[in-house]
Amino acid sequence: MSGDGNQSGRNRKPRPSGGSRPSGNSRSSSDSRGNSGSGKSFGNSKGPKTTRGGNRFDSRDKYENGDRKFGPKKPFSRTEKDEDKTKSFIQKRRFDKISKSVPKESIRLNKYIANSGICSRREADELITQGLVEVNGKVVTEMGYQVQKTDRVVFDGQNITPEKPVYVLLNKPKGYISTTKDEKARKTVMDLTANASPYRIFPVGRLDRQTTGVILLTNDGHMTKKLTHPSFNMRKIYHVTLDRKLSIEDLKSIAEGIRLEEGVAEVDSISYIEGKPKNEVGIEIHIGWNRVIRRIFQKLGYEVEALDRVMFAGLTKKNIKRGHWRILTEQEVNNLKML
Repeated sequence: MSGDGNQSGRNRKPRPSGGSRPSGNSRSSSDSRGNSGSGKSFGNSKGPKTTRGGNRFDSRDKYENGDRKFGPKKPFSRTEKDEDKTKSFIQKRRFDKISKSVPKESIRLNKYIANSGICSRREADELITQGLVEVNGKVVTEMGYQVQKTDRVVFDGQNITPEKPVYVLLNKPKGYISTTKDEKARKTVMDLTANASPYRIFPVGRLDRQTTGVILLTNDGHMTKKLTHPSFNMRKIYHVTLDRKLSIEDLKSIAEGIRLEEGVAEVDSISYIEGKPKNEVGIEIHIGWNRVIRRIFQKLGYEVEALDRVMFAGLTKKNIKRGHWRILTEQEVNNLKML
C-alpha cells in the first residue's frame, strides 16, 4: 500500500490482518463505491471521484444542472424590469450630475447666478462688480456674498433661481392630464416623471387626457415661454386616426383652413399616411388652440378615435416607450435655444 492510501487510482480500505482476502460481498461493495469496471455510474456515484493522478473533480451532473446552491440553473442573466429600461447608464449619469448641482442652504452669489444658466462664475463676478445684481431689493457688489435659498435675486429686471435647467421628454400615454395637480385626483404627467429631476418641473403646453405622444417638461421658464408663445409658431406634428376614411375633398378643405370659434384654423400641411388606411392622416400645425385638431375634424363630421403627437419643436418620441421619459441631450437643448 502506498503512503498516500491510493492504489490503482481509487481509495481502498486496508486489508484485514492475517493477509486474508476480502469476501465476494466485500469486493462487490468496494467495486460499487469505486465504480471499477462499470460504465453506467459516471456522475451518479455517492463516493468521491478521482482521476488517475489522484486529484478530485466535479461530477458531470454539476455541469449539466448547475451549482446546487443556485437550484437547477445558475442565474447568469437577469431580465431588466420595464420601469428601469428607460434609465440607461447615460441617463443615470445625467441625472446624477443634475442631483449634485442641487444648491445648499447658502451659496456664493456668483455660483447662484451661474447655476441659473445665465453665465459662467467668472462672468457672474463681472456682473456683480458692475452692480447689475440685486438681492432682496438691494444692489450687491461684494465678492463672495452668500445667498440663502429664500433670498430674492434679480438680474436684468428678472427673478432668477439657482436651479440648473432640466429638460425631460415624456411619451405620454392615455388617461393622464398635462397639469401639475388635479382637483379631481386624476393621474397627471407629474406622476410619470416624479423621479426625473431633483427640481420641480412643469409641462410645456398641454395635451388633453386622451391624446398621447411627446410632451416636454422643464424648470426653464424662459424656454417654456418661448415654446408656447404664439409668435414663435412652434411646429407640432400629429398622427390622427378617424372613425372613417377621410375624403380627398375634406382633406383639401382642411388644408385651406377650417373656420372655428377663434377664427380660421390654418394647418401647415396634411396628408394621408403612406401604407396606412385612408382614415389615418398626418397633420402639421403651429396654432395652440384648445383641442383644435379634434374640433377641425368634428366640424366636417368626423370623430377622432386616436390622436398621437409624434413631434414637438423638433423633438420626437423615438426610442421612448409609452409612459417613459428621458433627459434631453446637450445638443437637443442647444437646438431648442436656437429656435
